[in-house]
Amino acid sequence: MALRILRSRWQSGPVPLTLCGAHVSLTDFTATTHPQAAAVALAGLRLRRTWPKTPGALGMWLWADAAGKRSGAVSVWSDEVALKEFVGRPDHIEIVKAHRGRGALRATAWAVEDFEPDEVWTRARALISGTTPWPQGPIDLEEA
Repeated sequence: MALRILRSRWQSGPVPLTLCGAHVSLTDFTATTHPQAAAVALAGLRLRRTWPKTPGALGMWLWADAAGKRSGAVSVWSDEVALKEFVGRPDHIEIVKAHRGRGALRATAWAVEDFEPDEVWTRARALISGTTPWPQGPIDLEEA
């Protein structure tokens, strides 16, 4: 069966897209059950609503492979520091803790000299679909 990836519309952050460089993050959570997959996707949608006021965020897409119980985000940041600050936010930590032990998480990040949305999505989709190998293995949610 062919992989069908659903993607949200671009959600802008407060940082204008006129910046030259950016830091891109891709997350991929595979839930153990379909109800858990839905809960994770819903948590992502709630977090997405905060994006317009998230410091350092240029924007983001949410994505899902419902048949594979997978979902995640492609987020674009002004720099790596902004991403780390977001990861440490209480609302993000609460989501991570709520889903520990209920699936496997993969994440990777890379820098781009000039943010080009189509190029970033193409690279992210290649990782999500498996046509490009992930640079690191799953993250243990007990340590996240």
